[in-house]
Amino acid sequence: MGGLDPQLSIADNYRAWGRDARGLSPAYEMLSYSVAEDDLILRFLAALPEPKQQPNLLFAAASYLLGAAPGLAELRTLVRQDPAGLSRVMLARRTQTNEAARCATLLPVLAGLPEPLALIEVGASAGLTLLPDRYSYDYDGHRITGTDPDAPVIRCAVSGPVPLPDRVPVICWRAGLDLNPLDVTDDDDMRWLSCLLWPGEAGRAERLAGAIATARRDPPVIHRGNLLTDLPGLAAQAPPEATLVLYHSAVLAYVAPAAREGFAATVRGLGAVWLSNEAPGVVSGVTSEERDDGGFVVVRDGQTLLALADGHGTWLQWLA
Repeated sequence: MGGLDPQLSIADNYRAWGRDARGLSPAYEMLSYSVAEDDLILRFLAALPEPKQQPNLLFAAASYLLGAAPGLAELRTLVRQDPAGLSRVMLARRTQTNEAARCATLLPVLAGLPEPLALIEVGASAGLTLLPDRYSYDYDGHRITGTDPDAPVIRCAVSGPVPLPDRVPVICWRAGLDLNPLDVTDDDDMRWLSCLLWPGEAGRAERLAGAIATARRDPPVIHRGNLLTDLPGLAAQAPPEATLVLYHSAVLAYVAPAAREGFAATVRGLGAVWLSNEAPGVVSGVTSEERDDGGFVVVRDGQTLLALADGHGTWLQWLA
């Protein structure tokens, strides 16, 4: 559920997004189908730059302005009465869903690496997924206690031979990289994060609030920068005695295919463990069955398929 497919029309992209949202958010599934048939909204979207035409961004911007997730009638009224205001939000903001539960899909890998760990998250948003050691976890009854007793407990259903650890890994250094970092201490930035939540997904709003409170107690450092040009300099700051881990979730889908290849080449030159949690096909060279449930694939070092995962971290199916 990332950037639009340039081979498809805006309407067909919205239909495809609606299929991906099936079973996750019925309200947004139907809204995306309705937008695909609505000439008023399609004309509004066509006037925006292609990267800004995404359903996630449109719906979040409308939520930001309306104070609640829009239906078709509310969205049409907003497009008709305040197109400039809606455009302004969409041009200024990005899709930066910062779902803390994605840590549950990465923790089994992180916990198996030599400690201590130095973490770099690309596309870190507000840094909520830079805190895998602070949260606690419940994998179908297998409980792991994090370092922050007040942090949320992340629940994740598992299947297959998941290498579940008994404790969280030791992390000695962490940093994020993002084109437009969100400030976890800024209430307006955090309101934007809440607008990126989808209606109908149980528990996400409460988990977001708990993750924000956790991050505010000791905010991670997020650097403004480009994943192609600024990553090597940031990696050079990591402690040399630590295992450097570079990871990202739902980021490369928003990057042009040619730039993805450049990113992969850059990462391979850093000597880091590379973990990607992306939609199928986003990381080239990794084959996996086509998914129609919005799920992601967890890949190590751009070549080893480890697991299938829910895009928002609620389940994990281990393959390796």
